[in-house]
Amino acid sequence: MANAATGKTNAKEFLYEWAGKDRQGKELRGEMRAVGEAQVQASLRRQGIFMTKLKKRSMRSGKRIRPKDIALFTRQMATMMKAGVPLLQSFDIVGRGNPNASVTKLLNDVRQDVETGTSLSVAFRKHPLYFNSLYCNLIEAGEAAGILDTLMDRLATYMEKTEAIKGKIKSALMYPIAVIIVAFIVVTVIMIFVIPAFKDVFSSFGADLPAPTLLVMAISDFFVQYWWLIFAILGGGFYFFMQAWQRSPKVQRVMDRLLLKLPVFGKLIDKSCVARWTRTLSTMFAAGVPLVEALDSVGGAAGNSVYREATDRIQNEVSTGTSLTNAMTNADVFPSMVLQMCAIGEESGSIDHMLSKAADFYDQEVDEMVAGLSSLLEPIIIVFLGGLIGGIVVSMYLPIFKLGQVV
Repeated sequence: MANAATGKTNAKEFLYEWAGKDRQGKELRGEMRAVGEAQVQASLRRQGIFMTKLKKRSMRSGKRIRPKDIALFTRQMATMMKAGVPLLQSFDIVGRGNPNASVTKLLNDVRQDVETGTSLSVAFRKHPLYFNSLYCNLIEAGEAAGILDTLMDRLATYMEKTEAIKGKIKSALMYPIAVIIVAFIVVTVIMIFVIPAFKDVFSSFGADLPAPTLLVMAISDFFVQYWWLIFAILGGGFYFFMQAWQRSPKVQRVMDRLLLKLPVFGKLIDKSCVARWTRTLSTMFAAGVPLVEALDSVGGAAGNSVYREATDRIQNEVSTGTSLTNAMTNADVFPSMVLQMCAIGEESGSIDHMLSKAADFYDQEVDEMVAGLSSLLEPIIIVFLGGLIGGIVVSMYLPIFKLGQVV
């Protein structure tokens, strides 16, 4: 049986599909997770719904919940709340229409907490893996001001633009990474299967082989003999490196600083961090969240420890009376244009509007850089692959070119 104080369930729960009518006779349908039919009936009765049909459904495990799923849910909730659909019924509609069973389960959990009297922000805070402090703070501000539908709409727009930036950065980085992986696989196949065949042919020549051919054959012998060790070192090294990057703050700081210093890609990552930082602070300001409290959520939203540490310094200075523009200037990570727009926003009392304009500008900058990178990387990668594979092929055909001299 559900514990109303905690919103948690100790007994095994099932998924029920119900149909019923409200007090006006309107037919309603939905899904609910509960330990039994009596709990479903009691829950519907509290909502003023007379149940006419109830069916137990199998509980699917579902796929992993991604940030895109949360952004989509937020947009759907904002749309329905602006249309005047009650909160609990909105949860039912969104949960029933979502193809991911994991999202449906999450929304049903939140809905049950709200149904027992818990505020929406507190219900979201019980799931920090999916709803971060920024999300919960904005929802809390919307509940306090009575503009939850407006805040949900702003939050949905913010998440959609943030996910769009992340997608562009990933697409820009994924292309060279995929080419490097394909190049390594092709070279491995050549070294293990193709070069040994040439080696057998060359052994019957009875002449000294060119140095490039001997080098390629030596590398091939190493691949043939220790291929398992090469894959183990590369795979294990990559796994432990990624684990250290995710879990160790020191490694995160080093890598985040290194990423910002990369040629070409460093500027792209930096612009995306500025765009996310300014858009997050703009959204918090627009929701009426106090500056010092808003900065708690802004640092982590940038996605880089350099900006997170800078945000901590800004927060400390602002809390002692320093203006936001001066604190951002002292942090020494923001472009001059952002500082100037922030100063204008402070003077005119429209920081949220000016920061939003700065975020739009850097969003556009990211778009242009991604488009430019795609055009720039294609010829570079073609030359890289051609040089690598062509060098191996030429090295192996040099003895054949000199075959006439041997004969």
